[in-house]
Amino acid sequence: MFINLQIEPQLSRFTPITLDEMGKVRLMNRIDTKFITNSTNWLHLLPCFGKDYLVQEVMGRRIASYHTIYYDTPHNAMYLAHHNGKKSREKIRIREYADTRQTFLEIKDKSNKGRTDKKRILLPETRQVICPADNDFLSRHTLFGTDELRPCLENYFERVTLVNRDKTERLTIDTNIRFRNLHTGREQSLPDLVIIELKQDGNRPSLARQLLVDHHIHPGGFSKFCIGSVLTDPALKQNRFKPILIQINKTLNYELFS
Repeated sequence: MFINLQIEPQLSRFTPITLDEMGKVRLMNRIDTKFITNSTNWLHLLPCFGKDYLVQEVMGRRIASYHTIYYDTPHNAMYLAHHNGKKSREKIRIREYADTRQTFLEIKDKSNKGRTDKKRILLPETRQVICPADNDFLSRHTLFGTDELRPCLENYFERVTLVNRDKTERLTIDTNIRFRNLHTGREQSLPDLVIIELKQDGNRPSLARQLLVDHHIHPGGFSKFCIGSVLTDPALKQNRFKPILIQINKTLNYELFS
């Protein structure tokens, strides 16, 4: 939470945008580009966005809390699809948006052309398990049914959402990332890591991208589902993600993992 105490005064200088207004920039089918940096770099860079970007405000808060339960098959089919380099893959999760007290069942599909398509339904009550009532939604959007899905990874983080004034792109900034593996019971926190994600309809020019690259923050892959799984379950196949773990070590300027 320490980084957020420093971010909040900076965010107070941004022009706010409401959740309803953000509905115009939902970008459920989009191209995502991720960047990783550390809290020191991000605190230095954040003021550079104040002139050209608005900050999402929900119920008076500009830093939102998220809680996610990821699902996979008993044989880790979705994790292995990512690890083995399959271009077309998906993630299934239940995500609670704590500030609005809404919980969604979400499916994120990554196409072989690199586009992300997210489909979701609002759950009638806060719950952390997929149940037979969700079968209709799952059968329309995925090959997996409720009988073969198991909760595997729990994740908490805080998020700031920025949108450019033309409302053609969103930038999410995730901090205070924590994982708990629901099979092994292991936990891992990444308190100094900052995950930035640029969400656009296409690969159009982006001031955010230019600002990040100018500050030596370059695009790179990072999946909370995959990295959280690797960090909390040593039995998983993980060769593909070792370069990302090395990059995280370098970004944090200390040896978090060996």
